Amino acid sequence: MMLTIPSAEPDPQARSFNWRALLGWRRVLTVTIICALFVLLFSFGWKAAMWKLVVRVFGVGLALLLVFGLFEQWPRRLPKWLARWALQVAAVGVTVPLALLVGFLLVTPPDDPPFWKTPNRLESFMIFTFLGMLVAPWTALSALVRQREAKVEKQAIDFELERSEMARQALDARMRLLTAQAQPHFLFNTLANVQALVEAGSPRAPKLLQSLTDYLRAAVPRLDGSANTLGQELELVRAYLELMQMRMPDRLAFDLQSGAGVHTLRCPPMTLLTLVENAVQHGIDPSEEGGRITVFANLMGDGRCRLSVSDTGVGLQATGRGLGTGLAALRERLHWAYGGGATLDLSEVEPHGVQVVIEFTIEPR
Repeated sequence: MMLTIPSAEPDPQARSFNWRALLGWRRVLTVTIICALFVLLFSFGWKAAMWKLVVRVFGVGLALLLVFGLFEQWPRRLPKWLARWALQVAAVGVTVPLALLVGFLLVTPPDDPPFWKTPNRLESFMIFTFLGMLVAPWTALSALVRQREAKVEKQAIDFELERSEMARQALDARMRLLTAQAQPHFLFNTLANVQALVEAGSPRAPKLLQSLTDYLRAAVPRLDGSANTLGQELELVRAYLELMQMRMPDRLAFDLQSGAGVHTLRCPPMTLLTLVENAVQHGIDPSEEGGRITVFANLMGDGRCRLSVSDTGVGLQATGRGLGTGLAALRERLHWAYGGGATLDLSEVEPHGVQVVIEFTIEPR
């Protein structure tokens, strides 16, 4: 006589009847438990056969369960003035006396008079009807309220997931835009170096052009804006520095060092490459003596990674450079990728040169 709370609200516009929702195992289990409690409650002082009480209670409970589920999906369309929840509650209320009437008639022996002619049985019918009419509609209404709350909560979760997905897509788009802004800058500078050697008739031009072709074949697929690993970044940096060393063999030396475990860490594309290119263009190239570029990547003990690119070029004061366009774009990319979990610091190196240090929080796998 009491109803379970539906686990999900079916779609009234569904093309086929959802029998699984009508007789869901949670509904059946809940109705069974409630009916058992009613049987236990009325068993005290019950003088007739116990099976009659069980048949009446469980029969009414099953009837209410079926009616509640039936009008949850049928009819498909309702008039605008009639709410489906009101139809369900009203149907449950009407079903209580009808189901009890059928139940009393079924358990009445053929030779006995009708139950309404027997005072004790009529009194029992009235008590069952009163309690059923009192409890069942309110239970149905409570089930509908909880069902609506569950639906609203599910919609809120779906909305939050959709909002998170849209935020992630916006972040990816922003990262791709910032990376795309850096790609032409790097490629045009490199091609300009090759052009200068070709125009000067340098015998190193063909070898340099071949090295550039090999480098671009490996690098371009990784410049699509998606995250890559520090191991891939170090490979790109090594190829780039070898390319630049061919252009100025007497003025550029470099050293790459990496600690254990850093090669598999994720990072925004062109993170190290931007720092190294900046060191070559603004530190080593303007210097008559050239210089050395040192790249170091290692894990720190506090769950962070440290990337360092230092050069012994002309330094900040000689070039007047600060946080240029490339480094500013890199700082923004780091912000979009790590939020407040990444820092980029620029400092001078004695006696001359510049060091750029990036620290970021290692993302859990």
